[in-house]
Amino acid sequence: MARILIVSPTLADANTGNWQTARRWARFLRRDFRVRVASGWNGEPDDAMIALHARRSAAAIAAFAATGRPVALVLTGTDLYRDIRGDRSARRSLELARRLVVLQAQGLEELAPPLREKTSVIEQSARPMTPGRPRQRTFDLLLVGHLRPEKDPLTAVRALGRLVDPPSRRLRLVQVGGALDDALARQVRDAARRDARIELRGPLPHAATRALIRRGRVLLLPSRIEGGANVLIEAVTAGVPVLASRIGGSVGLLGDDYAGFFPAGDDAALAALIRRCRDEPAFLERLRAQCARRARRLTPAREGAAVLALAHNLLPGGRARRAPGPSSRKTER
Repeated sequence: MARILIVSPTLADANTGNWQTARRWARFLRRDFRVRVASGWNGEPDDAMIALHARRSAAAIAAFAATGRPVALVLTGTDLYRDIRGDRSARRSLELARRLVVLQAQGLEELAPPLREKTSVIEQSARPMTPGRPRQRTFDLLLVGHLRPEKDPLTAVRALGRLVDPPSRRLRLVQVGGALDDALARQVRDAARRDARIELRGPLPHAATRALIRRGRVLLLPSRIEGGANVLIEAVTAGVPVLASRIGGSVGLLGDDYAGFFPAGDDAALAALIRRCRDEPAFLERLRAQCARRARRLTPAREGAAVLALAHNLLPGGRARRAPGPSSRKTER
């Protein structure tokens, strides 16, 4: 049985999106392969490597590719939308990889045409959850992600500050995630001291985060950079609408005509959307219906088939498989 190494720049203790992807893909691949997940490669007799992140996994990619064995590189976010434009090690990873993967169809547009020829689109998935009963005393907005500049949590904080609660519908902003940037974390904590509607939960286990998502009213995703956010998929597959910044990684998953987009960094536009979600049931239902149509594609069965096809086609003599095609970038109304 062939051995596949998944290289992730973060592992279980960090509980990042990269780790969640690595863990899920390992589960899919164990149907046909011996699989292990590590943060690098130390010469073990693996037959192929699937590496997440062009820059942060660059050393492992270079060392493994030098042996002549195949590497697939998954472009997961900051590497696709920032690093490959100027970082030498990230650009070298693109050249060394036999196969490239982006996590939503718009990601292809960030790659030069010759690179697109060796690139697959694999949309991620989440196990479906039935929607929970939302908290009735508050209208809960969820902000799930570690505190770092790429996630831009302050746009959500500023948007909340623009809104005055009617007596019967108190907003609550619930943030989940660790502090990866000290200065940003101080700003968020200061905001929480000034506004009692902000509740900081800190890092939570994945299962606890999923349970919180399914009871939320709306998920906020104000990120500046996303490759294809796991948390967006968790929300969509739980029937929870999303308000997201209009960036490539989110448009690629939700579609150009999704009604819940706002310009990145525009807290006034986000506040207007939050107000509509709170005060206009028909608008919230429209978002929920759009998300439900998208969720039909974001299934573990579909993602698992695509990941297995990637691995089989990567290995010499592997059983050629056809992966499910990428979705349209348009969402049906």
